[in-house]
Amino acid sequence: MRHLNFQNITKRFPGVLALDNVSFAIERGSCHALIGENGAGKSTLGKILAGVYTPDAGSIFLDEKEIHPTNPLTARKLGIAMVHQELAFCPNLSVAENLCLGDLPRQFGWLNRGRMKAQARDMLDEIGAQISVDEPIGNLSTGQEQMVQIAAALGVHAKIIVMDEPTSSLSAGESEQLFALLKDLKQRGITVIYVSHRMEEIFQLCDSITVLRDGKHVATEKISETNPERLIHQMVGREVIFQKPKHIEKEPGRELLKVENLSSPGKFDNVSFILRAGEVLGLAGLIGAGRSEVAQAIFGLDKNVSGKIVVHGKELPLGNINASLGAGIGLLPEDRKRMALVLSMNCRENTSLATLDRLSRFGFMTRRVEKSLAQKYADRLRVKTPSLETMIAGLSGGNQQKIALAKWLARECDILIVDEPTRGVDVGAKAEIHALLDELACNGLAILVISSELPEVMNLSRRIIVLREGKVMGELRRDEFSQPTLMRLMAGLTPTH
Repeated sequence: MRHLNFQNITKRFPGVLALDNVSFAIERGSCHALIGENGAGKSTLGKILAGVYTPDAGSIFLDEKEIHPTNPLTARKLGIAMVHQELAFCPNLSVAENLCLGDLPRQFGWLNRGRMKAQARDMLDEIGAQISVDEPIGNLSTGQEQMVQIAAALGVHAKIIVMDEPTSSLSAGESEQLFALLKDLKQRGITVIYVSHRMEEIFQLCDSITVLRDGKHVATEKISETNPERLIHQMVGREVIFQKPKHIEKEPGRELLKVENLSSPGKFDNVSFILRAGEVLGLAGLIGAGRSEVAQAIFGLDKNVSGKIVVHGKELPLGNINASLGAGIGLLPEDRKRMALVLSMNCRENTSLATLDRLSRFGFMTRRVEKSLAQKYADRLRVKTPSLETMIAGLSGGNQQKIALAKWLARECDILIVDEPTRGVDVGAKAEIHALLDELACNGLAILVISSELPEVMNLSRRIIVLREGKVMGELRRDEFSQPTLMRLMAGLTPTH
């Protein structure tokens, strides 16, 4: 039975036709996947339904009746909620305040804090999230924020929930919890529109699937009538090949980075490894294992770190970002929106952020050189943007990630740390980023890759170090790689051979 029907939806942004005459229908109580490359229009369509954007043309019908979700409040009254890929909370407010912000409970005109906390606990209990309602949102992990946002969507008794990359920041346990919740929502007759790049999730959870490409509708099919290879071809219009890295066929060069007994109270303890020129070293572990914290400490972001970091044979002062930059270290962090990019700046300005000292003369920017540099890396990484002057906030997640990476390529680092390099990125862009990292290693860069996706870290790396609860559990050579072995180490078990 048709529940939701999009007819001829069109949406333009300056220089971009984001959606072009898109039409398809979704059945009640189904989990309907929406897939496509970055920039295909998936998130835009979800935001139109959730009232964040207004279409330039076309109609939306809910149970055969035309609806006009002109803003998020109107959409919520229609029973439509959205779990955004970009987490949008007030970081200085508590979990309870954020969850109840749209409808604060009052008594005699004053905020009833007891009722507010009770409501927030009930919302979190519904999804089984063990999170304190008194904790400021800014103190939560990205995965915890995602769970709070899902609780907020369910808390408004939505009949339709749009989930935009809901598992991109979740641990394996949190993802399984979400999958169980989604099955329960379907049994309750709630319709879920599931935007994701992860094929295994789509085939596990979804009933039907719609493919968008360059803003156009390509296909809507039952999940039982398609397969991953067919979907990839529909998404990108070409064959996508993840090739065996070429850098592993070469011998690594000299030692560029040596980490000895690196420790930080409550984060990680006695972490040691060596990274050589032309080598990609993987860092695996469950969320909370300390992978990102180690990366940040090497980059100089941790003032409490102890141990020794040696770069190019010289010991590096700890907790000093300028010293790390001067030694040729670059860091692409996991959270690109909060730590890698300035969303209020354009593509050109973001690309040059790490290179300002080299692009200025007598305190003034050499704009022509800056533009040339930004264009060079936008072309090299195939960034889809109307112009370099386009605001970075208006780009898709995958293209934002490419600009965040371009920033460090422009600085020509010797050692590059990439934390979740393809998070929220489509299969085509993922293959491009993998090929680029391999090319950089072939050119002599030393690369430390952190990824929650085991196939990714196994495909990219020559060696993998496994962390658990801040401690090194083991190191595997490429001929020892297997998902079961990695998962046993990550769980604190002895690998079987």
